[in-house]
Amino acid sequence: MKIFTNDDIRTIDRITIERGTPAIELIARAADAVADEIVARVPSSRRTVIFAGPGNNGADALATAGRLAAQGFLIDVYLFNIGGDKLTPECRICRDGLAGQAGVRLTEVTGTFTLPELDSSYLVVDGLFGTGLSSGLTGGFMNLVQYINESGAYVVSIDVPSGMFSDWNRQSINRNIIHADLTLALQFPRLAFLMKQNAELIGEWKVIDIGLDAEAIRHTSTNFQLIEAKNLRNVLKQRPEFCNKSDFGHTLIVAGSYGMMGAAQFAARGALRSGVGKITVRSASWGFEVMQTSVPEALFSADPNENFVTAIPPARGYNSVAIGPGIGTAEPTLAALEKFLISATDPIVLDADALNCIARRRPLLDRIPDRSVITPHTGEFDRLFGKHSTDEERLIRAIKAAEEYNIVIILKGRYTAQIRPDGKVYFNATATPALATPGSGDVLTGIIASFMAQGYKPEIASLVAVAVHGLAGEIAAETHGVYGTTASDVALAVGPAISRILGE
Repeated sequence: MKIFTNDDIRTIDRITIERGTPAIELIARAADAVADEIVARVPSSRRTVIFAGPGNNGADALATAGRLAAQGFLIDVYLFNIGGDKLTPECRICRDGLAGQAGVRLTEVTGTFTLPELDSSYLVVDGLFGTGLSSGLTGGFMNLVQYINESGAYVVSIDVPSGMFSDWNRQSINRNIIHADLTLALQFPRLAFLMKQNAELIGEWKVIDIGLDAEAIRHTSTNFQLIEAKNLRNVLKQRPEFCNKSDFGHTLIVAGSYGMMGAAQFAARGALRSGVGKITVRSASWGFEVMQTSVPEALFSADPNENFVTAIPPARGYNSVAIGPGIGTAEPTLAALEKFLISATDPIVLDADALNCIARRRPLLDRIPDRSVITPHTGEFDRLFGKHSTDEERLIRAIKAAEEYNIVIILKGRYTAQIRPDGKVYFNATATPALATPGSGDVLTGIIASFMAQGYKPEIASLVAVAVHGLAGEIAAETHGVYGTTASDVALAVGPAISRILGE
């Protein structure tokens, strides 16, 4: 699903109108869809207040008021027309359409305004500004938004919560933005929806289709997309009837150290469950018995050191290499990683302690082979690229870093983002809080390495792996619950996740 900028959406909207769909018809479609969502969630007996601004977001709200009234809601509507002549033509039409409608009491605010009573028993529909703002809210509108937020009312925002920008919100102040319980986005998700710091503002979000021009959507390019598992059905390869393990590659996973052999197990299981033909785990020699008994399908390459990795085999002879889970940051391990990176030419996967080692010796960033995949969580990312206070700041930095170092960055989170060197960003829709468990990221590393060994390009391997990993978490949680899911459960669910994507 494409994620467009605000300017892109305005262009698509304009093209839709130019090709024969009047703006008032789009507003009617939005109102129908918004009203349907509200009726499905909120009883008509709930006291309802609708706040409408002077633009077409306000028109959406006014038209919604008419639909809700027809369903038995009793509604107070406040239309803000400060100065008396600020309404768009569509907003004026929708205002006039409410005249005399049973169940609606309309107050048009042209000057001073007395705040209505609001408490937790109310439904509030926010149609103040949508995406039409060019700066943050101030003055009376800021006070109104803060009052709504403090009321405890159930708030539904049309398109985006008023006061929020649909793209970037670096200078925004959350208390001056509507805190919606439900945000109903028109036609497309917004980039802002995918940032952690905006979650309390958006609440639950859902995209509603208003029939914008399909051709305009198809031909409008964007750097941002939200990937659902079903989008990958034609990307994952069905296995041929005549095949053997040598057809599916050999991956080397450098993982584990004394006390951290679980990381090696999880990565190995992730690789095996996602179909790699052969796997070798390189680790401290102390881990031999652990790995041979817990993951007997994996070969074991023992490091001369009992406790940690001091040497990494050359990449030749392997179809993919992943380094990092649980290896620690001891100086001999860091030196081994540096030596490997100096000689490596093909893309590799770097995760966890490999990234922590590089953060301690920053010039190694320049040694990472082109199109390699790194998989940092927020802490690891900040250690590599500097402290950031929000996911939005990290994403902006990641876009620059992916281009600068010619690497693929998997920035892990609720909507894990794959950032490519060309500036393209793919957010993953499959995910669950169940993945917030020790070892989950190690499973992901193994899946990425597995798909790379099977011949998928790094960009595709990591994109598919993130979706499979997220879906595996969802499947595991169906059995074990969000609280009870472990990394072992996620690894076990990788095969079913792939089958579900393939439609098997």
